[in-house]
Amino acid sequence: MEEKKEKLEKIRHSLSHLMTMAVLEIFPEAKLGMGPAIENGFYQDYDLPEKISEEILPKLEKRIRELIAEKIEFLSKVSSFENALNFYKEDPYKTETIEDVKKTGEKEAHFYDSKDFHNLCKGPHVTNTSEINPNAFKLTSIAGAYWKGDEKNKMLTRIYGLAFETKEELDRHLEMLEEAKKRDHRKIGKEMDLFSFHPDSPGMVHWHEKGMAIWNELEKFGKTIRKKYGSTEIKTPQMAKNTLWKVSGHWDHYKDDMFVFNVEKDTYCLKPMDCPFNINIYNSRPRSYKDLPIRYTEIGRVFRNEKSGELNGLFRVREITQDDSHIFFAENQVEQEIINLLNMIKEFYTALQIKPKYFLSTRPDNFIGETEIWEKAEQDLKNALDKQGLEYGIKEKDGAFYGPKIDVDINDVLDRSWQVATIQLDFQLPDRFNCKYIDKDGKEKTPVMIHAAIFGSFERMIGILIEHFGAIFPLWLAPVQIKILSVSDKQKDYVKKIHKKLMEQDFRVEVDLDDESLGKKIRKAKMEKVPYLLIIGDKELEDNKVTVESREKGDLGQLSLKDFIEKIKEEIKNKK
Repeated sequence: MEEKKEKLEKIRHSLSHLMTMAVLEIFPEAKLGMGPAIENGFYQDYDLPEKISEEILPKLEKRIRELIAEKIEFLSKVSSFENALNFYKEDPYKTETIEDVKKTGEKEAHFYDSKDFHNLCKGPHVTNTSEINPNAFKLTSIAGAYWKGDEKNKMLTRIYGLAFETKEELDRHLEMLEEAKKRDHRKIGKEMDLFSFHPDSPGMVHWHEKGMAIWNELEKFGKTIRKKYGSTEIKTPQMAKNTLWKVSGHWDHYKDDMFVFNVEKDTYCLKPMDCPFNINIYNSRPRSYKDLPIRYTEIGRVFRNEKSGELNGLFRVREITQDDSHIFFAENQVEQEIINLLNMIKEFYTALQIKPKYFLSTRPDNFIGETEIWEKAEQDLKNALDKQGLEYGIKEKDGAFYGPKIDVDINDVLDRSWQVATIQLDFQLPDRFNCKYIDKDGKEKTPVMIHAAIFGSFERMIGILIEHFGAIFPLWLAPVQIKILSVSDKQKDYVKKIHKKLMEQDFRVEVDLDDESLGKKIRKAKMEKVPYLLIIGDKELEDNKVTVESREKGDLGQLSLKDFIEKIKEEIKNKK
């Protein structure tokens, strides 16, 4: 698997060079930004003398295939920084990149030559273009991209491409992309009237009543699981003075991603995470070993100053609502608390019929604290995973700056991977905030702390679920669970009576009494993906029953309202 991954990286990176060769034939004066291999393909940024459209892509593809057929070799070379700067004296982007490389301590500039194209690059690349399948790549789109992702810099032209080893893999991926377009949560959100975005609050979601139905079910289910495992709910402020974030260390690591403003003589921040506030509650009174573990849970609303170009529907927002928790405990309780959280994660994703995948994320380069403590914390996480018999991968250097973590990924129905839940083991912040408890021996000790989320953020999780289910939500999550359809006006009073009884049972119900044909009403309700339709005509009125049509099983025939209610109550209870 790793060998295939490395081979694809070489193919994709090499194609970005070949694309640049084709672009430079059309625009010799073009300046070059970044051009890496990425998941499923590659891109390259250009400063071009004129605006281009996607009509150019077939022409570039044709030229790339011709270059592949030439069996061009990729040759690695090194150069002094002086020579490299001289070579790129007309290209401000490469010049800046060379200066950045010098700052890392590198002694030489690395180049790759392919035919007459010389490019500042460390690789990796294929040895020869004969290793690239000319039918297994496709240029897909053109977009704007700020140099280095900074909106203060110039907007460059970015060309994206896909690349695989075989044409079959490319075709499968293109089919998946077409299906993903149909499932796009932004499109479905508008069609189903779930949420909207507005220019006066970019990156912040306006939730409509049907969207809130999904939100409330997730919140209720998450709270039920947490309560079962001994969590207590708290609520903390939306902002604090920056002194709080200086103590936590977030000011040094995340200041640029915070919303910061001045009030009188103090600097305040909208909170980017909940942990320091939870610590404040822990520190609000003396604690004993008998109190531990203390498990706080909070529906925490936090704010991140994401760049406008990176905002992406529900997946990347500025106001984030987390199903957050912070647990304080003694060192000998570490393993059990992690196991409890792993069980909670398993229970939640089993209800969604999604299998979680586990990863241990280890010490990053910018860590705080002592190496020995980090090693112990990583071992504690490994022990818990092993005791649960869980397979897991390693994400090297991907831990939080204050501690290692277990990250949980899921794959949706299109086999796209999403990072969702997290369990972060923290020996650092309790010490920085001077958290204490009195142990059995009467001495003060510092507790250990876990930061955890079952599904991460409501916004992102709902976006994932919309695309995963393609709007065909299971009954317990469906914005509208039941729709009652009348055949004619004669059943109007009976329909209203049924509607009232179902609403009293806390079901989400809509009624269609419009003066339209039954067939049209049924087609409309099916387009809305409603799980159950109750059809009321003269016979149902006469028999005091309802005809039930299931989204999954079709016509279920006539049932008494009592039997129907019992049936769907059981289905909701079991999260079917």
